[in-house]
Amino acid sequence: MLERTKVQSPFYTAEHEAFRDVMRRFVSREIEPYAHEWDEAGEFPRELYRKASEIGLLGLGFPEEFGGVPADQFMKIVASQELARAGAGGVSSSLMSHTIGSPPIARAARPEVKARVLPQVLAGEKISALAITEPSGGSDVANLRTKARREGDHYVVSGEKTFITSGMRADYLTVAVRTGGEGPSGVSLLLIEDDTPGLSRTKLKKMGWWASDTATLHFDECRVPAENLIGEEGQGFKLIMHNFNSERMGMAASCTAYARVCVEEAIAYAKERKTFGKPIAQHQVIRHKLVDMAQKVAASQAMLELLAWRLGQGESPVAEICMMKNQATQTMAFCASEAVQIFGGAGFMRGVKVERIYREVKVNAIGGGTEEIMKDLASRQMGL
Repeated sequence: MLERTKVQSPFYTAEHEAFRDVMRRFVSREIEPYAHEWDEAGEFPRELYRKASEIGLLGLGFPEEFGGVPADQFMKIVASQELARAGAGGVSSSLMSHTIGSPPIARAARPEVKARVLPQVLAGEKISALAITEPSGGSDVANLRTKARREGDHYVVSGEKTFITSGMRADYLTVAVRTGGEGPSGVSLLLIEDDTPGLSRTKLKKMGWWASDTATLHFDECRVPAENLIGEEGQGFKLIMHNFNSERMGMAASCTAYARVCVEEAIAYAKERKTFGKPIAQHQVIRHKLVDMAQKVAASQAMLELLAWRLGQGESPVAEICMMKNQATQTMAFCASEAVQIFGGAGFMRGVKVERIYREVKVNAIGGGTEEIMKDLASRQMGL
């Protein structure tokens, strides 16, 4: 019912739809059959990165000279939303952790660092992660405490990062550090590699995203080559903020798609499950729930696509990006809750998509900037 129709879209070209078909086959073959197994195991095979690279997924939007693939906002939406069809947020978040870990490298690292790191990541041979959040705070990036002092040809890094997606097995960590004074002007980015002496990791257990490894990173006087500085000293905050806008659009696309999965799963279940001699879809209260869910998904998708078009026109609608993320996470929360309710006891059992998605609601409402922070940023942009 919620499948995209074949009516000509003003946003999606034949190329977009061809990639959608490739992604759909990939997800149905390589992810969906194993999603529950991987969730229970707490990880997925590293081989999946290579397979994702082979269809061009990992390279989307990165420079072609490093193995990237040209991609506009709508190609990225297709990728995010087709991945979501598996209802496995943990797989998607770790498989695509390079989309937040590697853009600062592609944008501002030294040419020799780009040439060494990016081809390996985009080929699925190495894993890239972003490390910003600290035990003392998350969204308040300007006040981070991990320090990096310059000693000759190296920076010496001390501090901690936490809640880091792909943190346990990432080969390359893009780390926010303080190289200067207080505030945003003292923040820089460093590329720290997995074999750096003094780097240790602690695995974290989570409410959802079980298949995604998440870690606290400990930096004990880690000596990092100065050439691994990404951009100039003091430019880290700007790079992080640019990264956040892209991350939030990706999360909005995924959350809207997870909500759609909940609607589709709930409709299919409601047509089969019978109470009082008829399918529950024939009870008005269930039909109305499904309509409310579908309505919210349609509204979120429309907002997402218009905003993607505006970004493609060169605009930078920061307030709308913040509101879009909240719109999508709230739609996901509503649809996941209603889907589990429609499933009843079956929705409380592990192994079904709606149960998995329900557990993953909160991480999306928190990650990439909490709903509260999104409202505050949007209000500032509105001059309030």
